Amino acid sequence: MAPMCLTSRILYDITPMTLLSPEHKQTLLDIARSSIDHNLVHQKPQAVKAEDFASELQEPRATFVTLMINQTLRGCIGMLEATRPLVVDVARNACAAAFSDPRFSPLSRAEFGLLDVHISILSPSAEIQFTSQDDLISQLRVGQDGLVLEEGRRYRGTFLPSVWDSLPDPVDFIRQLKRKAGLAPDYWSDTMRVYRYTTESISEELSPDTE
Repeated sequence: MAPMCLTSRILYDITPMTLLSPEHKQTLLDIARSSIDHNLVHQKPQAVKAEDFASELQEPRATFVTLMINQTLRGCIGMLEATRPLVVDVARNACAAAFSDPRFSPLSRAEFGLLDVHISILSPSAEIQFTSQDDLISQLRVGQDGLVLEEGRRYRGTFLPSVWDSLPDPVDFIRQLKRKAGLAPDYWSDTMRVYRYTTESISEELSPDTE
């Protein structure tokens, strides 16, 4: 099962995403690791100054950091709004995924060397207009869309595009997203809202220039 990550609140008016160079991708992976390592040593987050990095890494971006050990989820924390410079957001989310994901105990030093780090950089979200569940499902782009589903102020959930790997059927994808949002899988109402986004993915499992 692909990671089901924890999220913050949502802001939809964000700067369009620009693709990063292989060097910048590697910098973000290095920052994610160094942020976790710093916390293991000093028991506090690493101070990252955006101005010390390339301008592309200073732009406000929303990210998720997913930590895996032996292809099993070990932590995942992210933002659905662009409120911090990209490099700062990655550093903070990496540290939070390692030590503040409530589903897991804080990461240990022994586990640190086993980690695979994955970073997802989110595009702006766009609302999908639909008249029925069938209409919504017909508009989904399998393997490409990340979705945010909302019902009022109480119910909300998101799946990253990577979740399509384990839920390739659009009907099942929507049903499980409703469940994650706190709704029944067969729930439907005319007030439900769905937004889509895409991600630029960075992973230690692949060389940055092969992404």
